[in-house]
Amino acid sequence: MSGPAIEVSGLSKRYVIEHESRHDNLRDTLHHIARKLWRRFRWGTGFAREEFWALRDVSFSVQPGEVVGIIGRNGAGKSTLLKILSRITEATTGRVTLRGRVASLLEVGTGFHPDLTGRENIFLNGAILGMSRAEIRRKFDEIVAFAEVEKFLDTPVKRYSSGMYVRLAFAVAAHLEPEILIVDEVLAVGDAAFQKKCLGKMRDVSTREQRAVLFVSHNMAAVQSLCQRAIWLSAGRIAQTGPVSSVVSQYVQSGVIATAERHWEAEAAPGDDRVRLRAARVHQGGSSVEVVDINQPSQIELTFETLRECRNLITGCNFYDATGTCLFAHCDWRPNVLPPGRYRKQIELPAQLFAEGKIVVLVQLVFHDPMVLSVILPDALAFEAIDSDSPQAVRGLYHGYWPGAVRIGLQWSDASPA
Repeated sequence: MSGPAIEVSGLSKRYVIEHESRHDNLRDTLHHIARKLWRRFRWGTGFAREEFWALRDVSFSVQPGEVVGIIGRNGAGKSTLLKILSRITEATTGRVTLRGRVASLLEVGTGFHPDLTGRENIFLNGAILGMSRAEIRRKFDEIVAFAEVEKFLDTPVKRYSSGMYVRLAFAVAAHLEPEILIVDEVLAVGDAAFQKKCLGKMRDVSTREQRAVLFVSHNMAAVQSLCQRAIWLSAGRIAQTGPVSSVVSQYVQSGVIATAERHWEAEAAPGDDRVRLRAARVHQGGSSVEVVDINQPSQIELTFETLRECRNLITGCNFYDATGTCLFAHCDWRPNVLPPGRYRKQIELPAQLFAEGKIVVLVQLVFHDPMVLSVILPDALAFEAIDSDSPQAVRGLYHGYWPGAVRIGLQWSDASPA
């Protein structure tokens, strides 16, 4: 194949949204009817029209053998882009060139006929890709083994669970030798083991078979693991494109502002009729800090208010890095009885724990036995972890790349004769 497998130039997609106003009195209603008739006479519709651009002037290319991640927040235009590339939706302006067969795995429910069996849908999808029955038969056993649906091959897929459906859909898309494989967030439906198997298969498809892969996911760890390059979509436009680690880092940090200390008034405090979170802060040396030296201990301090007697209230924190990967979580499970009042607790974070980078803290207040979640605040706090220039640091005085999601201080013994 000569040239890019996917070539997108100046792609835009416009949707027209029609609104019908509500009216509270007869005069407004009559006025609206008159305007509606006038619009219908002029434009063939009685509704107010609003334009929404899901994509604006998007251009990029993907080479054979390349895996490109598409990232962005909900509503950024990711799914619209994939539907255009999959020939489900037509673009408003721009040009798309696809060199080769395209297999798409979009939302659950697309690509299969619900009344056909798993076996029949495998042959149907192969035929749509232009494969002969003999070619499909050669791949058939591989598809079935990968999807793990042997017992249900002759059952209509409308009776499949969402997990079974996705397993078979991915197996079909990945094994029928398309030149271009497009995979949306739908893989989140599968279990962890199957997701890992899918990521491995996508690597094989790209590296061994030199297929182009477009992968959309909100899981930044999966994007960084699989993709060489990433495209960040924001409000329908490309915000950034380039090496995956750089783009993911910028994307994650764009939504995370360092927040060393937060306070909530009683009426706005997170919680329920038993307990409310009133304050949270990161501090080091007694002062709230947005930058934490990882070679010194630091603390997360929570202030909460119990509105009535509370038994077995669990305080907990989860710690995430800039990719959204959970580094670790910790809860205080000790039994307690807390009369109504205001309380303060803190968790001690030892020196030499975090690696450098942005750290986001999730805070939760949970009742145990029965388990009831009263507060869960995903982005309660955020801070920047830095590694000071110290001989006692885990990295010593070495300033090059140091791997690892955490940077834990361990003890080595002295060398002794063996």
